[in-house]
Amino acid sequence: MQRSDEITTPRGPARVDVDLPRSRPSTLLVLGHGAGGGIDAPDLVALRDTAVRAGLGVARVTQPYRVAGRRAPAPAGQLDEAWTTVVGDLLRRQPGVRTLVVGGRSSGARVACRTARAVGAAGIVALAFPLHPPGRPERSRAAELETGLPTLVVNGDRDPFGVPVAGPTVRVEVRPGERHDLRQDPPGTADLVLAWLRRQGWAG
Repeated sequence: MQRSDEITTPRGPARVDVDLPRSRPSTLLVLGHGAGGGIDAPDLVALRDTAVRAGLGVARVTQPYRVAGRRAPAPAGQLDEAWTTVVGDLLRRQPGVRTLVVGGRSSGARVACRTARAVGAAGIVALAFPLHPPGRPERSRAAELETGLPTLVVNGDRDPFGVPVAGPTVRVEVRPGERHDLRQDPPGTADLVLAWLRRQGWAG
């Protein structure tokens, strides 16, 4: 079952595209898009398809600035505020959900990391996590991954934004030949995520 509608946030309306399996899901995976992209990015679409087939509910969130037609992202605080509002609304709509997993690609992964504990997430999926601006390794964002929650990072080895280092709760999967867009093998990326979700006990 697929549904698309808008959720009012303090930063304007966000859009959610929700895909549910035939049976009621116990795990909900909420995904955000990159700074200048959308929820139709190949890796997000492939992950949605794979996760729904495995029995998860998947919600892809379009931030208010993109709904309003802007490409330049809103400040981090505004992104986090809108995301937190949307996730809370989604959980109220799905009372049968026992496990919340948050994530996204690039900027969306950063938002998911920064807000994961506030929304009650059990884990995080970070696709193409932008470790630093291109050519600026001294401006590391590694601290955003240090949530203490189980986290999967999937990055290409040619990503100009860098590749994070694994930690006690952070697993890093490096995809050979992939750049920041992870476009070469989206189904393979989705399979990596599903395997991790199964190891955590969050997917059938």
